[in-house]
Amino acid sequence: MSNKPSRTLTFKCTKCVKSVQVFLQKVSACSHIQPYQGICSCGEIRRHATGDKDVVESFVATGEIGHHH
Repeated sequence: MSNKPSRTLTFKCTKCVKSVQVFLQKVSACSHIQPYQGICSCGEIRRHATGDKDVVESFVATGEIGHHH
């Protein structure tokens, strides 16, 4: 079994409650976070991430990975 993160995840939109699929984003050399992003059919951007708590919170809030190596 592989330890690779899932390429897509599905969530409910916080604005219209429809399902929105988020896709794993490309990450440079940072192994602290696996960021996901998608756009609902209503236009709402949905972000999710797994990994380091502080980096995840920063990404979900801003869409940017807030630290560098």
